[in-house]
Amino acid sequence: MRYNIIGKNIDVWDKTKEMVEKKMDRIEKLFPDDTNATITLSLEKLVSTVEVTIPLNKRLIRAEVQDADMTAAMDKAVDILENQVVRYKKRMRTKVRQGGENFVAEYQAILVPEEDLDEEPLYKIERIKHFEVKPMDAEEAVMEMELIGHNFFVFRNGETDEVNVVYKRKNGSYGLIEPEY
Repeated sequence: MRYNIIGKNIDVWDKTKEMVEKKMDRIEKLFPDDTNATITLSLEKLVSTVEVTIPLNKRLIRAEVQDADMTAAMDKAVDILENQVVRYKKRMRTKVRQGGENFVAEYQAILVPEEDLDEEPLYKIERIKHFEVKPMDAEEAVMEMELIGHNFFVFRNGETDEVNVVYKRKNGSYGLIEPEY
């Protein structure tokens, strides 16, 4: 695996590069040898941010972690990446078992050992909710979302009559998801 280490608002010294490479070596065995990992390190107001992006076949594996300590953030990012790759291999195994010949090459390209894949389901839906999708505009939907204390809200856009979703972003602003057909 090759590493492209980038610093934002921070100088990346040899010691830092060694730390990043040592942490990433922990999951190197899960990826093909020709994989390129982009690691962006940034420091802003005493908060270290580590972003790792790894292209894998037709997908992207990505983790972003913020912590006061750069080493701790790097550890957490590597843990997230490892879990994502294992879950991804499980999903591909399920697709292959269901007769998806299109996924065989993608499944075999993931180098996670079979013994690391347990047989429990990937996702367990514990609760199903039903609710009326009311026509409203995005501002009304944000207000409803805030009133019920959720991070997202599904509504029917009164202007387009399409189902939309408003959501709260990490920085406190709001986003709107509109479907494309």
